[in-house]
Amino acid sequence: MAHEHKLEIFRGLVKFKSNVQKIWGVLIFLTLVTAVEVGLGIAKPASLTGNFFLGMKLLNWIFIILTLVKAYYIAWDFMHLRDEKSSLRRAIVWTPIFLICYLIFILLFEADYIYNVFKDGYMSWNF
Repeated sequence: MAHEHKLEIFRGLVKFKSNVQKIWGVLIFLTLVTAVEVGLGIAKPASLTGNFFLGMKLLNWIFIILTLVKAYYIAWDFMHLRDEKSSLRRAIVWTPIFLICYLIFILLFEADYIYNVFKDGYMSWNF
């Protein structure tokens, strides 16, 4: 009861003639994204390490975004999420996105508290 896999990537923008060509195409895409990550990690441009967004260096945000792009693409293509119903895809994708956003909120909130404790010294409650 096997069915043919779709021989296209990037939502049909690139189409292949065989599974072997598709595997090579996916390998090249993931290699390029990884090469960009490694290149940025080695070079560490001053424009990305000197500027901050939401309390974190822009370079770190780029690493996080590129890692999430690779993880999403691997799940989309190799775990065949593109062939599933949209409700299952949304449940699988949006749940971790919500949890990651919640984790970021908690980390930033707690980090601000710890920063203020170290900056101002002991903080006591004013009842």
